[in-house]
Amino acid sequence: MDLRDYSMETSCSPLLDTPSRPSSRRSFLAATAVLPSTLAAAHRVCAANERVGVAVIGVNGMGSAHVGILAARSDVDLVALCDLDPSVLARVSEKIPERKPKLVTDFREVLANKAVDAVVISTPHHWHMPIALRALAADKDVYVEKPASHVFHEGRLLVQAAARRNRVVQHGTQMRSSEVTVRAAEVLASGILGEIRMAKAWNCQRQENAAPVPDGVPPSGVDYDRWLGPARKRAFNPQRFHRTWRQFREYGNGDIGDDGAHDIDLARWGLGENTHPVRITAHGSSAALGSGYREYPDNMMVTYEYASGKVLLYEDRQWTPYGLHGVDSGNAFYGEKGYMIFSRRGFFQVFLGPKEEPGPAVGKAGRVGTPLGVHHANFLECVRSRKATNATAETAHYSCGLIHLGEIVYRTGRVLRFDPRTETFPDDREASALLTKDYRRPWTVEGIV
Repeated sequence: MDLRDYSMETSCSPLLDTPSRPSSRRSFLAATAVLPSTLAAAHRVCAANERVGVAVIGVNGMGSAHVGILAARSDVDLVALCDLDPSVLARVSEKIPERKPKLVTDFREVLANKAVDAVVISTPHHWHMPIALRALAADKDVYVEKPASHVFHEGRLLVQAAARRNRVVQHGTQMRSSEVTVRAAEVLASGILGEIRMAKAWNCQRQENAAPVPDGVPPSGVDYDRWLGPARKRAFNPQRFHRTWRQFREYGNGDIGDDGAHDIDLARWGLGENTHPVRITAHGSSAALGSGYREYPDNMMVTYEYASGKVLLYEDRQWTPYGLHGVDSGNAFYGEKGYMIFSRRGFFQVFLGPKEEPGPAVGKAGRVGTPLGVHHANFLECVRSRKATNATAETAHYSCGLIHLGEIVYRTGRVLRFDPRTETFPDDREASALLTKDYRRPWTVEGIV
């Protein structure tokens, strides 16, 4: 096969992390193309030709996209839509008049519904794990949007809960199911770039800061206290509600944990590291001019060093209207013989040798659709087969862990060493305390599963 005449005609294979460290780059990428063993099914299992009962919890924004894709599938019963905002429920349900899902405002009603086999969770980040763990305890399979965890410790709880309940988990990093990712894996496995020693992820999408506004009254019908959930009780403010909640630590994870989650996940995948880093440095600041307020920096640089000596770099710039290498979100995989520019926008390009001669390529730079529907298909297939998904709970934990570790190091302002075995900062109690958070009752995450 001539890699310079590379095409996308071969069949697509799932991409998965494996718990053990392969002996070579080629063996790692080969391992990612093999489905793991079937999960033991302790409870109800959908037959191969049976429709899967699905509910979507959180239907605004990305949740609306999930609803549209699921409503178009003939093998899915869209049992229920759940959102705390009745106006959002009405708007989204009107887009699927051919379906008649039950509209509810309390996720606990969804979890009690025996017709629901699986849930898709696309709420604000601080609600991901309180709902996901309760869904697993109710014997539902779970698709959870990125980042799965709001703080580091939640990721370990997700891994443990999925194993204890023998449930299927899919993380919303849909490039794990993309054909272009499979093609890139084959090129990296060929050895044409040599060993990949460094990977870089970037997310450069201009984001306007939220202008401060006075507190007010929640929209009609919204139970704002329940929207706050595990977060501390406080007055309603429009900038801490729809969409702009992402800029506040109590509810979101900033830009590194929003779109940056995709690019960090892919950087770790390309680097072939299925563990946590051992040393992290970080810097961030506010570079944008003008008014506005956010609790996260609008630019950030993080370096993660692994025990193997490999390095993962992350950069975000939310004050610029341009990206790197022609894309706003992307990755670079640096090998001894060349490098690959890869983007979740649907392309990659290899450059070889000191003269950076063009090598294998697929697609072109630019905005293209992401494979959300294919990721759904993989999840539903695994709900039936009980096989592990392309983005398992463990995959989510290792990738989301990078988000949380980078943020902790930025907040402490120190270079920190991390122990992947104990999942603590052994020399820094203050940093280790930031691996978790306080939860307002009754929305704790401990002891759920």
